[in-house]
Amino acid sequence: MKLIYAIVRSIDSGDVISALNKEGYYVTKIASTGGFLREGNTTLMIGTDEDKVDDVINIIKRVCGPRKQIIANPVGTGEYTSMNMVVNVGGATIFVMDVDRFEKI
Repeated sequence: MKLIYAIVRSIDSGDVISALNKEGYYVTKIASTGGFLREGNTTLMIGTDEDKVDDVINIIKRVCGPRKQIIANPVGTGEYTSMNMVVNVGGATIFVMDVDRFEKI
């Protein structure tokens, strides 16, 4: 048995959870904060058999893979106070851990 922690952008979490549920995976959602843009993140906890870990990771990759976003970067003073900047967003940070004991009650 494995426990997968997947940290995704909050904006992507609903789509990831739906895709995982559609494939029969149960997900626990935990709100968290962090990252480069200081936007809300969601930590997903997914318990699964060892042979299904790659399937879970592939679903997460497919749904919330990296993409580009334009943000306003404040610079200078006066009239010229911001400059648009393209940054990479999306993706996920994933941890896979062994589970010594699992009980569903």
